Amino acid sequence: MRAIWTGAIGFGLVNIPVRIFSATQDSGLDLDMLDKKDHAKIRFKRVNEETGREVEWANIVKAYDYDGKYVVVSDEDFEKASPEKSKIIEIMEFVDEPEIDSIFYETPYFLEPQKSGEKAYALLREALRKSGKVGVGNYVMRSKEALCVIKPMEDVIILNRIRFAQEIRNVNEINVPAKATIKAAEMQMAMALIDQLSTKFDISKYRDSYSDALLKIIHAKAKGKKPEVTHLRVVHSKSKDLMSQLKESLNIKKKKAS
Repeated sequence: MRAIWTGAIGFGLVNIPVRIFSATQDSGLDLDMLDKKDHAKIRFKRVNEETGREVEWANIVKAYDYDGKYVVVSDEDFEKASPEKSKIIEIMEFVDEPEIDSIFYETPYFLEPQKSGEKAYALLREALRKSGKVGVGNYVMRSKEALCVIKPMEDVIILNRIRFAQEIRNVNEINVPAKATIKAAEMQMAMALIDQLSTKFDISKYRDSYSDALLKIIHAKAKGKKPEVTHLRVVHSKSKDLMSQLKESLNIKKKKAS
């Protein structure tokens, strides 16, 4: 793997030199875009709006539209804005992980210690594990400030990027039932269904089955076969009430178990 960021964790007055690696990879199929007419591959070019000519990456700069006039921002400007944040993941506080709602979580990364920071890295990892806390910090990557949660996972320290509060949209923008009249029997049946489906979480049981099914269709088409098409139609039953649907759900689970 290739490191995407190099810097240090600020743990009080202790600096732990680390490198950041992406912790995830896409499970979807890598599909190319082609011209429908001749199946030629589609290319995307960076084109000068005035001349229509293609521009090399080396000749592209970033700029901010300031009252209709562009102000070019260089790499040095990004670092001058906050040199410490450009190189330091500063742990600001420690909190209980359940206090951070899942909506804030964004992207996970692995943190690898550099040789001079291995002992301090291990100390932070074990201290987090023993305390049951996670660190909340901030840093700058690719010219953008980010919040993060730092926590141990097996022998590695995970940095999980989290969103700022202002990035979460107001729930009042959508229509949801604030209050509803729920009968005691309906709640009892719903709880029974939850209890029946409750188990210990094991992520290895789950797989990207859609990509597998899509790959089977691709293999069939490559061999000149016409894949079978199944149509799914979602029908909302008006004849059955909520209790009937809950009872049927419980019965289905019981039949599968037997």
